[in-house]
Amino acid sequence: MLQSYCMTTKSFPQPISFIKMLGPSFIILALGLGSGEVILWPYLAANYGLGIIWGALLGLTCQYFINMEIERYALVKGESVFSGLARLWHWVPYWFILSTFIGWALPGIAAASAQIFGHLLGIQNFRWLAIGILLLIGAVLTFNQSVYKTLEKITKTILLVGIPCLLILVIFLAKPTDWSALFQGLLGYGHNYRWLPSGVSLITFLAAFAYAGAGGNLNLSQSIYIKDKGYGMGRYAQKLSGLFNINQTQTINLSGTDFVVNQTNLRRFRQWWKRISLEHLLVFWLLGFLSMALLMILSYSTTYGLSGNLSGLNFILAEGRLIGQATAPLVGSAFLVLLGLMLAQTQLGVLDSTSRIMSENAALLKLQNNPDKQLNLSKIYYRFLWGQIVFGISLFLLNFYEPKQLIVAGAIVNALAMFVHIALVNIGNWKTLPPATQPGWPRRIIILVIFLLFAAFGFITLKSYL
Repeated sequence: MLQSYCMTTKSFPQPISFIKMLGPSFIILALGLGSGEVILWPYLAANYGLGIIWGALLGLTCQYFINMEIERYALVKGESVFSGLARLWHWVPYWFILSTFIGWALPGIAAASAQIFGHLLGIQNFRWLAIGILLLIGAVLTFNQSVYKTLEKITKTILLVGIPCLLILVIFLAKPTDWSALFQGLLGYGHNYRWLPSGVSLITFLAAFAYAGAGGNLNLSQSIYIKDKGYGMGRYAQKLSGLFNINQTQTINLSGTDFVVNQTNLRRFRQWWKRISLEHLLVFWLLGFLSMALLMILSYSTTYGLSGNLSGLNFILAEGRLIGQATAPLVGSAFLVLLGLMLAQTQLGVLDSTSRIMSENAALLKLQNNPDKQLNLSKIYYRFLWGQIVFGISLFLLNFYEPKQLIVAGAIVNALAMFVHIALVNIGNWKTLPPATQPGWPRRIIILVIFLLFAAFGFITLKSYL
């Protein structure tokens, strides 16, 4: 078993200001930029038009509700969902380690970033750039003293600078007919099709749906980041940032703290819930959809109908060239640099989040039989971090480095992982959270529909492969 859980109770903290709450949703949004927003949805728009944008909006909306139930647990319990689920089912940490590694160790995002920078630098064999990106990320995460603050600063900067730049490009390049196609696409109307175009790869579409946001087990890392941010009862938690000290072995307490269920504490909980719901709605859902819509309409207005779009990232390279022709060559190059940086920072966030997820679950396994065992969480974290980097480099050296293929393969595993964790988190919330803090029936029905949707998608994907 884990260390003695909730030995004491404390009052539910007063909510902090909305401005100070901003941060974790930027990270979870940025984790999805390198797969769905930058690559898969613009790829579909370049080849099949904007009639499929309804899928991007639906997928992002599903992930909003999924993420909020993950945040609900961490807000109330002051611990990550992994600690709570390991307490209910001892086998769960093994599943999270395995499914996280298989789903995210495929380095498609780094390969995509390398291909874009290789195109700009005139380097054909971009796998060496991809290897360099992985090594650079490993160095940044290994020698940085405050990983969370660094991630938050990088993601905020790239999003708050990148999205306005994309908006300016779209305003300049998109025609009224492009905007009309966008709004019609929200209702499922495309060029000579409704909902799904003929010839579209169903697996690619479902991969894009799963990546309309973070995807896979990365959604669960939201509970770690909001605990580190000090949301709700997470204010009393032992912070992971303080545990990542390469020279420190200490007793690890991953358990949270209970609060007395009374009117004062419940009122504070409801205040927190309203504010974090708004923060996630504005940052993750609104900014997420805005970034996807801008990248899709930009891809559509410049490359739709071009030959060669179906092959890998050719549509992105063509997009940069055509933007340069319509404006100035420097603008086209700057656009590609922006996308390359978005992809690189996404790979940085993915490696950090997955290493945190796997290291925490590995620690939970060690603490099950010996709750007083002293651990160096930093060493566990870095083993998983560099294990993923070595695995990625090995794939590149074996000539497996086509970005889109790697990303779609990972998305299939991550769609299955989402199907599993939606069920686990919501059963766990129902079993462990005080009734007054649990979701009402309308939200429970929404979560059930989302769960069935991912179940159906998983069945369709499996059937397609068989």
